[in-house]
Amino acid sequence: MARAMTLEQYLDSHHVPYEVVLHPRTPTSLKAAEAAEIEAGRLAKGVLLEDDRGYMMAVLPASHHLELRRLQQAVGRKLKMATEDEISHIFKDCDPGAIPPLGPAYGVETVLDDSLSAQADLFLEAGDHERLIHLKTLDFMALMPDARHGHFTTPA
Repeated sequence: MARAMTLEQYLDSHHVPYEVVLHPRTPTSLKAAEAAEIEAGRLAKGVLLEDDRGYMMAVLPASHHLELRRLQQAVGRKLKMATEDEISHIFKDCDPGAIPPLGPAYGVETVLDDSLSAQADLFLEAGDHERLIHLKTLDFMALMPDARHGHFTTPA
C-alpha cells in the first residue's frame, strides 16, 4: 500500500515541509527505525485507545512503552487498547500496524508524550511498512495545536 493519502493531504493542506524516507519492509516501529538508520526516540508512533467517550491517540517515541494507567490518570478517562477492527475502520488507508501518529488528520483526539519535544526533528509512520515521513518537531507539534501533553511513557 502506498502512504496514506489522508496523511499526505493533511500535511499538504497545512503547508508543512516533509520528506519521504523509504526503508525495507518492517513489522514494527522499532524495526522501521533500525531499517531507516535513525534513533528510535526520533520515530513517533501512534497507539489508538478507546473508551465509552470515543477514541484517543497516544503519540510516543518508538523507543518508549505506553504506561496506560499513567495516561488514564492524566486524561481522566478509563481507556483501553482499540481493536484491530476499530483501527482498520478509522485508518482505512493504512496498513495494520503502521498508523500515522497524527490523530487530527483522522478526527481523533490526541495526547502527546512530552519526550518527543526533546527532538529537533521526527519521523512518522506513513501508513505502510516501507515509508516514513520526516519533518521538524516544531511543524509536527503545530499540526496538533489542541493535543494535550504529558508524561505517560517509560523508556523501553
